[in-house]
Amino acid sequence: MQTARPDEDAVEAAIEHKGRPLTEDEQEDIHEHRKLRPLAVYEVIRREGVEELARPTASLWWSGLAAGLSIGFSVVTEGALHMALPDAAWRPLVENLGYAVGFLIVILSRQQLFTEITLTAVLPVLYRPSRRKFAALARLWSVVFLANMLGTVLFAAACLSGVLLPEHILEGMIAIARELAELSPGQAFWRGILAGWMIATLVWMLPSAETGRSAIILLLTYLIALFELAHVVAGSMEVFLLLLDGEIGLGHGIGGLILPMLVGNVIGGSALFALLAYGQVRDEIEAD
Repeated sequence: MQTARPDEDAVEAAIEHKGRPLTEDEQEDIHEHRKLRPLAVYEVIRREGVEELARPTASLWWSGLAAGLSIGFSVVTEGALHMALPDAAWRPLVENLGYAVGFLIVILSRQQLFTEITLTAVLPVLYRPSRRKFAALARLWSVVFLANMLGTVLFAAACLSGVLLPEHILEGMIAIARELAELSPGQAFWRGILAGWMIATLVWMLPSAETGRSAIILLLTYLIALFELAHVVAGSMEVFLLLLDGEIGLGHGIGGLILPMLVGNVIGGSALFALLAYGQVRDEIEAD
């Protein structure tokens, strides 16, 4: 004979902590720490995307420019650590921590970074596709990307002027940039796909992070640097350093590095991660 399963509400009512019922404050703590459903995470990011698609062009431009300038601190910090540490096998394990600095500034300051919006801005388009949404997405991507690029080229030029930073830090930045310049277009493309995927993963994790947002940003961007992946905005800062310093030509810098990284990031963040993120909640959306 099977025994009936106890009612779920009765079970919850019977839960006790150290011999006494849970207090209201404890019940609130439990509610706050429950894991968000994938649909809830999706909806948080989708609504952010809706807001971004509706922002005025001027707002997108200035926010994107600020992000391009801020991301330069990733290269600056990496360069400083590169010069401060001995030339040992473990040096990349430490110097790559500097790569996270610019991302922490950009993401926590809510500045517009192109690789972030490859996920957030695509979800509203997948939800209910329309010509108007595709046009809004094209406007958002183009404005933010161009603003990011202008920010990185301005930051690179300012660093090369010799006014902002000590010479030894600039030497470290150039050394870091030379490593990126060694990539072939194919390598930049494929590593760009994985970098785009990891940034999209970061964006997907943030709604559930609560107080751990900084730790998630630090971990995921550190891994991008440690794995020597190709992020188009941070990477463009390194490319422009070498271009303006005369170490590489325009064809290699733009056609051989920035464009392959751009296409790879878009594929990793939009064509792969965004489609899979939407696919896992599509039936739940339709059920609602």
